[in-house]
Amino acid sequence: MNIKILGIGCSNCTKLEENAKEAVKRLNLVAEFEKVTDPKKFSLYGIMKTPGLVIDGKVVSYGRVTPTDEIIKIIEGLQ
Repeated sequence: MNIKILGIGCSNCTKLEENAKEAVKRLNLVAEFEKVTDPKKFSLYGIMKTPGLVIDGKVVSYGRVTPTDEIIKIIEGLQ
């Protein structure tokens, strides 16, 4: 599983990454995390407001800090 956090490194981006890592941990999954900090690349995902959460190439959340429990449900829905 590949998880990308799109954002310039603000506190919301950091919190979203923490929530995503916690979700992966709770699900006992292995994931590769990647930070995308170049604003030019955000538009490649159709994201105009950060932070963004991309799982296995699919944009699943953007413009807010998605809670851990919601990320768990998103991941479960993708499997």
